[in-house]
Amino acid sequence: MLLTDFDYELPERLIAQTPCPERDHSRLMVLNRRDKSIGHEHFYQIKNHLRHGDVLVFNNTRVIPARLIGQRQYTGGKVEVFLLRRLTGDDWEVLVKPGKKARVGNIIVFGEELQCEIVGHTDFGGRIARFSYQGIWEEVLDRLGNTPLPPYIHEKLADKERYQTVYAKENGSAAAPTAGLHFTEELLAELKEQGVEEEFVTLHVGLGTFRPVQEVEIENHQMHSEFYHIDAETAARINQAKKEGRRVIAVGTTSIRTLESATDEEGILHPQSADTSIFIYPGYKFRMIDGLITNFHLPKSTLLMLISAFAGREYVLSAYKEAVKKEYRFFSFGDAMFIE
Repeated sequence: MLLTDFDYELPERLIAQTPCPERDHSRLMVLNRRDKSIGHEHFYQIKNHLRHGDVLVFNNTRVIPARLIGQRQYTGGKVEVFLLRRLTGDDWEVLVKPGKKARVGNIIVFGEELQCEIVGHTDFGGRIARFSYQGIWEEVLDRLGNTPLPPYIHEKLADKERYQTVYAKENGSAAAPTAGLHFTEELLAELKEQGVEEEFVTLHVGLGTFRPVQEVEIENHQMHSEFYHIDAETAARINQAKKEGRRVIAVGTTSIRTLESATDEEGILHPQSADTSIFIYPGYKFRMIDGLITNFHLPKSTLLMLISAFAGREYVLSAYKEAVKKEYRFFSFGDAMFIE
């Protein structure tokens, strides 16, 4: 398939710069794959589309302050280091700007208590940085790092917790699993009272989710790997739900990628900790999920391709055209879509 098959026109004014004042008051587009209908509601009405026994699967990753601004040790030149994922010990896979200034052996200093040495290169143009610091890593990073908002968001975030889900727990992401940003603790409690079950998996969002597709034919695109974890108890409960014919609904594309990476051809979900570079595009046969809650995604992105694989490219693009017409808010801080 061609990259241009996943393009659409989006006025810049529809790119949300700030989150909705109340998380669950964002708009909700409802797609029904059976009758190809398109409905328009608000997110707090998601409970009208969920039923007793449904299983919502959330990604409980937490965004770390992954953006560090430092200086080259001897020249004093400004350098930005973006943490992608921890490798081993104090070695991290990072992106460095300007990359030409990040040669192996270079030292980058972020104040008196933190510095790193560039010790290697990665396959996708990144670097491997070895950090040394005084004190506890998480505390040092919290003091010196910044929340890494997407490049299309130009306004400063007043409350950095609005770029975290209310259930965020496991530190490690370079970006938020944004479909989950619409949930409040009150809404989760209402859904639980309704008999909707919740399960949590972890995928640390990194370059794999957001790296632009450069290939003309999308099949040639290679995803960057990301770490995920599913524990045994979670896998057993989800497998039981599938056995009983209950719906498994992924909250966000990262939850989909986690579930589909760990599900075998017989539809059995396996507990595991591993890296995934799964690339889902039209033609993919889903093994686990029955529904999806997601945001509106960038043109020509792997996320739009994943949604198109689940609901059909033409149907999805027609829904996006409708969203533009009705002036939905797009991307990370934008509105939501429920596909059943």
